[in-house]
Amino acid sequence: MRVGVAQGPTWAATAPSKLFEGRYGAAAGQSGRTYDVAPDGKRFLMIKAVGADQAAAPMSLVVVQNWLEELKRLVPTH
Repeated sequence: MRVGVAQGPTWAATAPSKLFEGRYGAAAGQSGRTYDVAPDGKRFLMIKAVGADQAAAPMSLVVVQNWLEELKRLVPTH
């Protein structure tokens, strides 16, 4: 949800409105914050509930170990 806030000597806010559609939130057994805001303040990273989007690709995770050595190999500095 979001509200607009007017600048001025007194508090004034607009009516709340929905900011995002879909099921976002903590997974079972997870606690703490389930979102973050990009440094530019224009984007969010959020956890989406499993099964909330049937068209989405299956979940996967790529772990790259020793990535700095791989980067040096792929992009030599000299």
